[in-house]
Formats: sequence, structure tokens, C-alpha cells
Amino acid sequence: MMFLEFFIWGGWFVTLGSYLLANFHATGAQAAMAFSTQSWGAILAPFIFGLIADRYFNAERILAALHLVGAALLYQMYKAQQFAPFYPYALAYMIVYMPTLALVSSISFRHLSDPSQQFSRVRVWGTIGWIVAGLMISFAFRWDAQQAVASGALRNTFLMSAVISAVLAIFSLTLPATPPLARGSDASTLRDTLGIDALRLLRDRNFAVFFLASILICVPLAFYYQNASPFLIEVGTSNATGKMTIGQASEVGFMLLLPLLLVRFGIKWTLVIGMLSWALRYLFFAYGGSANSTPLLILGIALHGLCYDFFFVSGQIYTDSKAGERYRSAAQGMITLATYGVGMLGGFWAAGAVADHYDNNGQHDWYRIWMWPAAFAAIVMALFTPLFRNESISYPRQES
Repeated sequence: MMFLEFFIWGGWFVTLGSYLLANFHATGAQAAMAFSTQSWGAILAPFIFGLIADRYFNAERILAALHLVGAALLYQMYKAQQFAPFYPYALAYMIVYMPTLALVSSISFRHLSDPSQQFSRVRVWGTIGWIVAGLMISFAFRWDAQQAVASGALRNTFLMSAVISAVLAIFSLTLPATPPLARGSDASTLRDTLGIDALRLLRDRNFAVFFLASILICVPLAFYYQNASPFLIEVGTSNATGKMTIGQASEVGFMLLLPLLLVRFGIKWTLVIGMLSWALRYLFFAYGGSANSTPLLILGIALHGLCYDFFFVSGQIYTDSKAGERYRSAAQGMITLATYGVGMLGGFWAAGAVADHYDNNGQHDWYRIWMWPAAFAAIVMALFTPLFRNESISYPRQES
């Protein structure tokens, strides 16, 4: 499930920026619109689908339905010849795809006896799926070679992802049954139906600080998603998509170590290390691009494991431990809203505006572009560190 879920996303999203520039001659603002479809999907996900899994339908059946619709929408993205028809299909696709991120996490947490120790070993297969997709694009099909990009070969990434989405739709029906936890009177009030009880987590000072930091740190994350592929191709990096999988490979290693590191550092310092890594990665990009230094670029890519695992995966585990069993899907939907929704919506807008500002007839001043998210991540870390108190992660398994 995890392998296919993230293969689909990595199969087209990594190269989206390069595809838009080569095929539609998109501006930074248009690229921001396309990438922001992810954020709109994340914002709508908790309200349209995310909370339903706990109350009305089996989560694995919802997952199957969403990926079947997603396959059809990806095929329409593959067929689009201009940005105007491409954008609404991309928006519709992200509205059905983003809820599946919370659903696969919810299904996993429901069937694990000790999520704080076991979830990373399940989630790592999503990273492997993302890696395989990138390697296929660069080395098996060579769709991201400069000549191939110019000829429109990256269009095939949408067709590949459409096929895998249909496969996951069928496979989802074979997953362990994950029925709703709230039945009858538990789902009879508007408060329960909307999952408002999950908002109680924000009364906890620590969780509120974490929630706000999750929104803010996604601004630098958006710069990476939107600009990394065009940046690497523009500075002459060969097999850019394949090299970007180095980041996912490091993510695999750190994800397997995460249970031990959470015990060693505690949740606070794990999150702080993740935020520091974002600032360092963009410094490496800024100096590596201006000096044409491949080692610095590779080092910046390799920091992805620390960036992503130490903040986002540990944040999922922290959120799950705070929510408890009954409101697990609601809480995961809420953190999806914070990270992939509100934060990245602002981040994609900022990334597009900054890229356009430093665009000189198609040539970008990448040094100045990357210094913006580096400084932003450092500021978020500086604010978070004194406000968040370290705490242990515990799982109350039974709730009345």
C-alpha cells in the first residue's frame, strides 16, 4: 500500500516544475498555481473525506474509490496540451489524492500494536516507492534528459502514474478491513461528524506550538518541491530526477533509525534537528549552484532524510500519540491540513514570486532564490526551540 501510494506521487510531482516550463512555458506564478493544487487538496481533504473514515465507511474502500477516480484524472492530465485545461484536472486530482495520505496512515496505525516503533518500518516502503519512480524516470526511460524534456517526454509520467493508481485501487480492496470506529450515537452530532473534537488537541500548549511550526516549516518545503527539479536541470545536472532519489535513500536510512533516535533525542530535539536541516540544505543549494559544485548539491539532496523524517514523520507519530484511538483519522487529517495545506499554499506562492523576481529571461539567480527558504527555516527553528517543551511519546490504547 505504502509503496504504490508514494510511487504514484513521486512518479509525476518531482518533475512537474520542469514539465510546466518545457511544455507550457509556465511562469513562476503559473507553476505556483499548479503546485498549489496539492495545498487546496490538503485543505479540503479533512472536510470532504478525511473524517468520514472514522464514522461511515471502511477506510480501505474509500482508498480504492479515490485512487480509481485519480487514475482517470491523471490520464486527462497526460492528454492536456495547454496549461488552461491541465490546471483544473490537476486541481481535481489533488482533491481526491490528498485524503489518501491520511487514509494510508490511519489504516497503518489501526493495525499496528506499537505505532511509535513500527510505523517507520511501514512508512519506509512509501519512500522506496518514490525512489523507484524517480530511478525509472531517469535511468529506465530517460524522460528527464535535457533533449527528452524539450521534446515533451515528461508527459509520460502522468500516464505511468495513472496506471499505478488503477493498480492501487484494486489492491486496496485486499487490505485488512478497517471499519469506522464511531457508530450510532457516536456519529449522531454535528460535532462528531465534522471531527471538531480533534481540535481539542490545540488546547495543549505543546501541540499548538508544534501545529503552528508545521504550517511555517512547509514554506521552505514548498521551495524544494517547486524549484529543485528546474534548478538542477538548469545548472546542468545530469539524471537530475535519479540524483534526487538520493534524498529518499537517506530518508529510508533515517526512517529505520527514527524509533531509536526519538528515544535518544526526544520529540523536541528530533523536530529541531529536522528544521535545522532545512536551513542547511538550502545553503548547500545556494553555494553549490553558484559554484557549480556537484558535491554540495548532492549533500543538499542527501539531507532530505533528516529534513523529512525528523520533522514530518516524527510529527505524524507525535500527533497519533496525542490523538488516541478514537480520533486518529481526524487528527491525521488535521496535521495534513497544517502541513500540505495551509503552509505549503503560502510556500508555493512565495516560491513562485521569488523565482519570478530573480528570473532574467529564463535564467534564474538561484543563489538568492535559495537564501530565502534557508533564512525562513532558521527563523522558525529559533522561535520553536524555546516555546516547545520536550516530552515522551505514549499511547493510551483504550478510550471510553
